[in-house]
Amino acid sequence: MSQNIQPEHKAKILSEALPYIKKFFGKTIVIKYGGNAMVDENLKQSFASDVVLLKLVGMNPVVVHGGGPQIDEHLDKLGKKGEFIQGMRVTDSETMDIVEMVLGGQVNKEIVNLINRHGGKAVGLTGQDGNFIHAKKLIVQNDTDPKKTIDLGHVGEIASINPSIINFLDEGDFIPVIAPIGVGANGETYNINADLVAGKLSEVLNAEKLILLTNTPGVLDKKGSLLTGLTPNEIDKLVEDGTLSGGMLPKISSALDAARSGVKSVHIIDGRVQHALLLEVLTDEGVGTLIKAK
Repeated sequence: MSQNIQPEHKAKILSEALPYIKKFFGKTIVIKYGGNAMVDENLKQSFASDVVLLKLVGMNPVVVHGGGPQIDEHLDKLGKKGEFIQGMRVTDSETMDIVEMVLGGQVNKEIVNLINRHGGKAVGLTGQDGNFIHAKKLIVQNDTDPKKTIDLGHVGEIASINPSIINFLDEGDFIPVIAPIGVGANGETYNINADLVAGKLSEVLNAEKLILLTNTPGVLDKKGSLLTGLTPNEIDKLVEDGTLSGGMLPKISSALDAARSGVKSVHIIDGRVQHALLLEVLTDEGVGTLIKAK
């Protein structure tokens, strides 16, 4: 494909990237990696090369990953079916063991290896490493009866994040790759929604950007059309009228919290597009929805 691009067009693309490289030099960019970009081989390769390039031009990418399809695959082998309530995975003790093995082991190490093969220096972490993601049991209100709560098992919410280990890795030119597993006050482990971890981490690290990769073009209206730019107040209205629901809710929740807590911009982008990350960060035209803090 690149062979068909004329030299003047290549030059335009490169010159367009320069202001963004200058603007974001030394800045932290938190990236939630999931969906098709994690399973399609070409998309996996383009994602890894994008992350390495961002690091090489002076930015500090921090990757937080999910792994839902991989977890479901292992559960199927055990004859267990994944259950979701209000976009959250119900996680009993046996499922939590699978989550730890798949997210903290298989998926995390695969991403680390992929980035390293493209010339980066990735280091894999869970919230247990350095005790950096402190979690507590998530109590969820029942949608149909607010007086009742739902027990999701070993599903956690973030109590606090100690960013020192991430800052240390950034300074050493390493790329942190984080599995969304937190540790409780008594050493118990919790499965935390990866979007929520990415959002909270972007706040704690005072990130320039939070980028959430999805399997959709971005935030869509009721007609299925892409909404390219939104404010937090506009998103509140979309949640209220039911335009945004289900699995998009944790993503939107983390995006809103980040935008309202000092992260300059939040991007919900189409991870099915090759090099979506570079297109969003280094070009005038993005590939999704931009949520600005104000």
